[in-house]
Amino acid sequence: MIRFLLKRIREKASGIIVFVLCAVVFAATFILYDLPAGAAIYPSAVSAMIWLVWVIVSGIKAYEKHKILSALTEALTEEMLPEAKSVDDEDYRRIIIMLREAERTRETASFAKFDEMVEYYTLWAHQIKTPIAAMRLTLQNEDTQLSRRLTAELGRIERYVEMVLAYLRLDSTTNDYVLREYDLDPIVKGAVKKFSREFIERHLSLELKPSGIRVLTDEKWLSFVLEQIISNALKYTPEGKISIYLEEPAVLCIQDTGIGIDPSDLPRIFEHGYTGNNGRTDKRASGLGLYLCGRVCKKLGHTLKVESEPGIGTVVKLGLSRKKLTAE
Repeated sequence: MIRFLLKRIREKASGIIVFVLCAVVFAATFILYDLPAGAAIYPSAVSAMIWLVWVIVSGIKAYEKHKILSALTEALTEEMLPEAKSVDDEDYRRIIIMLREAERTRETASFAKFDEMVEYYTLWAHQIKTPIAAMRLTLQNEDTQLSRRLTAELGRIERYVEMVLAYLRLDSTTNDYVLREYDLDPIVKGAVKKFSREFIERHLSLELKPSGIRVLTDEKWLSFVLEQIISNALKYTPEGKISIYLEEPAVLCIQDTGIGIDPSDLPRIFEHGYTGNNGRTDKRASGLGLYLCGRVCKKLGHTLKVESEPGIGTVVKLGLSRKKLTAE
């Protein structure tokens, strides 16, 4: 409050200077005509006191107006603006309303454009899945090293398509999350099954321990997170095994014996587009997988933590416990 009033007095400094100059002129005039200087100084002092009281009172009113304007948020409406008491206030009020309306128009157009883009890529994703499924059926008719490799690459393409959809739907204006209670084991097995051929081709062993628990989650989005984590584990594990087990109370762990993550990279692995040292080695890394997983887990109320040691391996801990909600 005091700081605001001092600032306001500084703003009125020009008025103070003009007033003082006028008082000096009056005093000098009285002296030149041999009139008592007090006759000019006394009314000037009284006028100064009246002016100071006016500055303080108007300053308090201006401070109240300042608080109202400072408290305005994005939900600004015309009714929330303070009453216009001057021509300047009316002009500023009109400008603010015009700017707000222009902002609303831009937001509406932006949301419409985003929804249109999501709709387009969703349609594209469903259309691209048709030739992928046809190629997969064709490859199932033969069992050669080439067909197995092509099948694995098709699986990778499917995951990239799902990643595009996830990226778009995360900030979509529609709610794509349906929370229910599920048995965790079938979801985990379904995610692992998609990589069965890759496990065989890479000669990697899988240790899958049943969890025996039920979790409140969205099956589709949790499957997406698991597939991204398992895909990363396979990508950076040239030999050894991948273990999936449960830590109490409800922390699902996906552990590998891969190349690990550099300690300097760990704090940033969930950042958008960050690939780290491993990403610079693997040119295909996009830096979106863990970023999307982190965003999805946050929306689902789950936690995601990564522990790693270079040359030893990595363990991703997915915390599935959350506040009890009413299942849909």
